[in-house]
Amino acid sequence: MRIFKFGGASVKDADGVKNVVKVLKATGASNLVIVVSAMGKTTNALEHIIDQYLKNDSDLKSSIFDLKNYHHTILNKLFEQSSHIVFDKVNALFDDMQTTMDRNKSVQYDFVYDQLVGYGELIATTIVSEYLNYNDYTNTWLDARKIIKTDHTYRGAIVDWETTHQNIGEAIKKNDLTITQGFIGSDQNNFTTTLGREGSDYTAGILGYCLNVESVSIWKDVDGVLNADPRVFEKTTLLSHISYEEAIELAFYGASVIHPKTIQPLQRKEIPLYVKSFIHPEQEGTSVQKGQPLYPHIPCYIVKKNLILLSLSSLDFSFIVEDNISEIFNLFHKYQIKVDLIQNSAISFSVCLDDKFGHFEKLIEILKAKFEVFYNLDVSLFTVRHFTQESIQNLEEGREVLLKQITRETYQMVVRK
Repeated sequence: MRIFKFGGASVKDADGVKNVVKVLKATGASNLVIVVSAMGKTTNALEHIIDQYLKNDSDLKSSIFDLKNYHHTILNKLFEQSSHIVFDKVNALFDDMQTTMDRNKSVQYDFVYDQLVGYGELIATTIVSEYLNYNDYTNTWLDARKIIKTDHTYRGAIVDWETTHQNIGEAIKKNDLTITQGFIGSDQNNFTTTLGREGSDYTAGILGYCLNVESVSIWKDVDGVLNADPRVFEKTTLLSHISYEEAIELAFYGASVIHPKTIQPLQRKEIPLYVKSFIHPEQEGTSVQKGQPLYPHIPCYIVKKNLILLSLSSLDFSFIVEDNISEIFNLFHKYQIKVDLIQNSAISFSVCLDDKFGHFEKLIEILKAKFEVFYNLDVSLFTVRHFTQESIQNLEEGREVLLKQITRETYQMVVRK
């Protein structure tokens, strides 16, 4: 079997959905599971809707109407008959989302977020599945929430591998074409959970592992894994092949082309991962496999923006040692704050943080009771894997460097935006 994953950019409009058919014509459609993300910027739109819902914003209905209209515009370009069953199915999902809002009693953001944001994937897969049927690619639409079981850590759920493995083996038939959602699962009470932002790649990895597939392919709007983000750097180079270890390093430091958790399940069973262009499916793209060296061996640049540089010093000039650091990291875990860089001396401790859940202000109030606290908001973290002296000089030029750190293979610097 094979796993294909199509991201939001791949299916952002009618032409994108039509292109899925072109890819299947080029690659074959049997013995295949297709994982699909929400279309275009739907997840962003749903996050805005969730905020409006929790604030009782009067523009909520207008935002839902706009999102519904966006999907209906795609439907009207894909299906000749407005009486096609897909229109009823999509409308039913929007009705179900409204019912979920009406019945919900919780004001806990992370829980509400997970109950609503996954409708983007449910709608997208419904459209893709029906369009494939419309073009004689008979397929089975599968609700990922019925097979991927997790704990109840909303917005970052941990997979129950044993139950998930059993469910996937029972639900997915070999030789068939199956369409399912990325990003979403459910807990033991059948409440929807999500695997973390951009978690559809991880879904593909989970399915690949549980089904012992031949390969997993992620279809992107770029030619493969590049040595830098083309939206930030003018000149980029395609990496034709890299190892699992290198892919994990790049993903850990923030390379957006692969979700950080995707590689681990594939590596355990040595399942090849391919990152390919959905525009040019005939091209080889990037291969990620065991033991293959980075090629070409050049510096790889990663940028993470909108981070926080936090520096702590002891109030009584005592050393910041294991007990203090353990306490600090427990707080990071409690408030769901990711650490991207660490640097410490005898009496000070600096970290670059990603506050994706907006809990930093609560954390600061607790830290101020025990430490002298300094921080810079909205900083950027640049990471260079396999750096050269020239690459460092070019990167630092014209930037205000607040902190930098160098190891054998990796250079990092924090700069003001």
